[in-house]
Amino acid sequence: MNITGTYECKADSKGRLMLPSPLKKQLTATLDEGFVLKRSVFANCLELYPMGEWNRAMQTVNGLNRFVRKNVDFIRLFTAGVRIIEMDGTGRILIPKELTEVAGIRSDVVLASAGSYLEVWDKVRYEAVLNDPQVDFAKLAEDVMGNIDAAGDVIP
Repeated sequence: MNITGTYECKADSKGRLMLPSPLKKQLTATLDEGFVLKRSVFANCLELYPMGEWNRAMQTVNGLNRFVRKNVDFIRLFTAGVRIIEMDGTGRILIPKELTEVAGIRSDVVLASAGSYLEVWDKVRYEAVLNDPQVDFAKLAEDVMGNIDAAGDVIP
């Protein structure tokens, strides 16, 4: 699955938000399966996984050797606060209060595609990350993607 787009929406006082129609269209095949919502590893946001994508991610996690302490510590932190989320009859999802607090989500929310899942941001925090003057996107792009050829292979 490859989710595309950045969407703005509003969360109500209870943490409910309506998924935008173009996003729902992309997720049509997975809406009945539900979602998993979790804290992000690297940012002050949340990650919303369609259930199938979450199961694929967990296959990798479950393959870690649990007799290695750092693996167990990682699994604990990676899955801390994970919630199964379902869409209600009106097309809304509920972000639990403890997760809205973790991500600082108030009213204005940004749902940003991150490949096979969505990042769920408070709009002010999202814009601050995008406009961070300490991040040189051109340099970052070169560092991350500069040694990959058109076929997706790493150039030595």
